[in-house]
Amino acid sequence: MQSEESNELANGVSKEEEETKETVKKSQKADRKKKKLKEKLLKEATKADNRGVCYLSRIPPHMDHVRLRQILSQFGEIDRIYLAPEDPEAQVHRKKAGGFRGQLFSEGWVEFAKKTVAKRVADMLNGEQIGGKKKSAIYYDIWNIKYLTKFKWDDLTDEIAYKSAIREQKLNMVMSAAKREKDFYLSKVEKSRAMTEIDERMKKKRKIQEESGSNAEPAQVFPPRVVRQFRQKIAIKNEVSQSKPGLSTDVLASVFGGS
Repeated sequence: MQSEESNELANGVSKEEEETKETVKKSQKADRKKKKLKEKLLKEATKADNRGVCYLSRIPPHMDHVRLRQILSQFGEIDRIYLAPEDPEAQVHRKKAGGFRGQLFSEGWVEFAKKTVAKRVADMLNGEQIGGKKKSAIYYDIWNIKYLTKFKWDDLTDEIAYKSAIREQKLNMVMSAAKREKDFYLSKVEKSRAMTEIDERMKKKRKIQEESGSNAEPAQVFPPRVVRQFRQKIAIKNEVSQSKPGLSTDVLASVFGGS
């Protein structure tokens, strides 16, 4: 019996030790994952600090993301490119006038993997001819590129989100104003419809009266005027003022220096 109890105790102790070992392993594994994640975030932060953004104030026609990446990637590693599309109204006007029917871009941002490369590219290409093959449509265009100091890609995404929010707010305001105008117009239409129906009924009534020979309109019956009468009270004389004694002329003469 004692041996069995000792075996059970040993088994229980071994199970507890295994459970503690498993919990320790899990915690160590979680700590390793956290360390790796922190290292990865630090690397991304250092990479983000080393990146540089260039701004293109003009995007030539027939140039898109792919073409721009092909041209600029020969100077250094490029991470991200964003080209802002032109105004839709200007695009419709250009297509109606018979101009370029493709997609045009108004401005763009290019993120280089290194700040030094971005600065060098901006200083080297700004104001220079794009060049390339002479048959290309952008051969004679000029670069308009500038390096943005202390500018990060997050700033660009925040600005785009802010502009989209403002645009959505303006759109909601325009839609609400249009809804108010529509409701006002519909109310006026209903009123005019009601007035026309009243006029038509009056015309039909006059026509019936003319056909029957009774042109005189029936007199309007007003309710009798009520005249209210109130009993007037008799005015009470001010006997107190009459009974009040006055000063004699001799006293007044002595006060004001009379003889």
